[in-house]
Parts: sequence; C-alpha cells; structure tokens
Amino acid sequence: MPFDAAPQSFPVAIELSASSWVVAARVPGRDKCRLFRCEAGDTGELARILDEVARLAGPAASPAVCFEAGRDGFWRHRWLTDRGVAAHVVEPTSILVRRQARRAKTDRLDAEGLVRVLAGWLAGGSGICRMVGVPTVGQEDAKRPHREREQLVQERTRIENRLLALLATRGIRRRPSLRNRTAAAAARRTGDGRPLPPHLHAEIERLRRRLGLILELPREVEADMAEAAAVTADPTADPTADPTAGKVAMPRRIRGVGANFAAVLAREVFYRRFAGRRRLAGYAGLTPMPFQSGSVDRDRRIRRAGNPRARTTMIQPAWPWLRYQPGSALAGWFRDRVGALAGRIRRIAIVALARKLLVALWSFVETGAVPDGIVVSPRPAHQAARRSRRTRPRPTRRGARPSSSMVTPKLPRGRLVAPTEEHASCTRHDGPGPRRPRRL
Repeated sequence: MPFDAAPQSFPVAIELSASSWVVAARVPGRDKCRLFRCEAGDTGELARILDEVARLAGPAASPAVCFEAGRDGFWRHRWLTDRGVAAHVVEPTSILVRRQARRAKTDRLDAEGLVRVLAGWLAGGSGICRMVGVPTVGQEDAKRPHREREQLVQERTRIENRLLALLATRGIRRRPSLRNRTAAAAARRTGDGRPLPPHLHAEIERLRRRLGLILELPREVEADMAEAAAVTADPTADPTADPTAGKVAMPRRIRGVGANFAAVLAREVFYRRFAGRRRLAGYAGLTPMPFQSGSVDRDRRIRRAGNPRARTTMIQPAWPWLRYQPGSALAGWFRDRVGALAGRIRRIAIVALARKLLVALWSFVETGAVPDGIVVSPRPAHQAARRSRRTRPRPTRRGARPSSSMVTPKLPRGRLVAPTEEHASCTRHDGPGPRRPRRL
C-alpha cells in the first residue's frame, strides 16, 4: 500500500559506494520506490535529484534523507543540513536483518531496505535502528591530535619490533644505538663473530633512520596538545572556541590522570550527552551481556560495542589507579572483591573497575561531585604546570656546585622560623620594613 504514515516527511535513502550513489525515495501516494543513480561525490546531481523528488511529493511533504555511517565521515550530513534538508546517519550494525537464509546483496536492495528502515524510524519505531550523533566540525577536529599520536606510537612499536627481529636472526640481542651510528655499526657482530651482511646492514640503517623520525613526531604532537590545552583551559580565553576544553582540564586535577588520558576521554566520550550511567558504559562497550533463559540468569562477557578507543583507554589506567588512588572507594571495592586472588578473576574485576571509574569521572566532569577518597588538586592543571615552572630552580653547569641561594636548609615543617642568610633569597618580601617570618 502507498506510504502515508508520516505526511509531513517522506523517506529518502542514499546507498553509498566508491564509484556511484543510489538514491531511493518513497514518495507519498506511490506504491514503489523511485530509484536514481549518480556518480560518487557529485553533489550537484544529488541536489537535482532531491529537488525532483520534492517536486513529485508536492509542497505538503519534505524529504528526510538517511545514509549509513562509513569512511566518508559526516561532510554529507553537513551539506544536507546547510540546504535545509533533514539528514540522519544510520549505524549499520543496528539494522535488523533476516537470518533465515542467505540474503541477496545489491545497491538497489540496500537502498530500498534503508528506505523501509527510515520509514519505520520516522513512524516511531525506536528499536528498528539507531542514529549516530553527528559531532560538530570543532569536535571532530579536536580528535585528530590524540589519534595521530596513537598511530605514531603504533608505528614506532612496529619499527622497533622489526629491527629487533632482524638482529635476533643473527644472534644480536642488544638494541642498536641511535646516537652514534658509526661506532654502533663497527662494533656490531653476529652471534658467531662475523660482521653483518651488506644487504641486512643497509636495511637496518634505513629502519634506524625511520625510527629516528618516528621518535620525534610524537613529541611534536604532544607539544601541540599541551599548548592547545593551556590555551583553551585558560579562563581568560574565549569559552566558545572549544566547548570541551573544561572537560579536558578537570580530569587532570585527579592524581594519576595524565594529559593524554584526559584528552582521549574528553574528546572521545565526554563531549557527548548521555541519559545515564548505563548509556555511558554501553557507549564504551564495558557493559556485560545478560543471559536469562528459564532458571539460568547470569552475565556473560562485555559487549565490546561502541567506541573501542574509549574502552581501551579506560582499561589501561585502571591498573595504575590502584597505586595512585589506594584510598579511594573504587580501590577499596576492588580489594574487597578480589583480595589475594590473581589471574583471570583479577582481569575480570579490573574491567568492572574500569566501568565504575568511567562513571565516576563522568559524574565529576558533569556535576563536579568528587568521588569518595579521591585525591584532587585544588587548582586546574594549567595553573599547576605554570606554578611548577616558576618554582623550578635554575639549572647549573655540569660539575659546578649550586649557589647558596639554591640550597634551602632542612627545617621542621609547620613552625615559624626567622629567615637566615642561607635562605634569605627564598623568603618572599614585598615592601619596606623588616622581613616577616614565614611558615615552612
């Protein structure tokens, strides 16, 4: 029967591929979908197709366009939104499909299937599929530094492993030096006392040059991340420039949370809005899968759905959390549940700790509620970094003794003392008159 469930809007689906796009539209009053085809990336032809579909539907209805999330990103969604067209990005893995037999796969069938999915979703069927939350241009660009750093670290590890594997085939177990290449190459001998073959030596030298470059690039990215965090986290900066800047600075006030961990957590997770802690843990893929049938009711392994980068980021710092925050309620819960057990039980419990830690950090960033027992710095991270740079002593020449102004006598803390000549330069004095005693 003709589609008339939503008279204000009618579904239009775009099936994307590397060479062509197939557009399917179910116009109100018609039995079948209208199909159109255009070259991939031809926005002019796509605009003409949408205008023709709108003309066929009449002025009383407007198109609602959907397409699957993929390698093209979200620029198409922004292009449609700028033209005043309602656009939706469908998560491909959330679409319900038939499992009774093998399914035919063509662009036409996929486009018509997307039309049916969007029609059901517009009619109020929330369980038919899930729509992807489209980030802004600034939010999407803010993810580039830590993702680039992750790729560089993986590339560095790959080159180092390849270099060590090549040397191990000749009985060399020591990692080559990157500072003095001539001396290292002259002293390098195989396990049986022979020099390296010429082709192997040339390959190792090329790997060393690549490794030297890879070692410098992550430092440049980290410097850019620190500079951006210092600028955006400053209260005097424009607050509209980066809305997630405060969510990067707040986790860094917690002991044991580093700059990269806070950046990944804020840019990948905390920039989104969640209805509750279950939605938050589900987005990171840290929620267990329930299994209930008859008298059997238990939880299986975690779903591993959602954002894999966020899940990896949360599981990695869960182990150091027990060392940096031993007095927190989360660390106490882990000790009570695990005790002296080791092995598989401990690894399962650390995933549960990562899920609880994610919820605690999210609550701290959104509401400012400090979890029980967590040590928090009273000042923001950028102010603490500036203070540490100001109070850092001036470096001395190698081999020279430090001056008397750099040596502070060891005195009991918590009592008032009068300044002496040895630490007179360290005592703050503003204005005329005698110096006041200070508390060390």
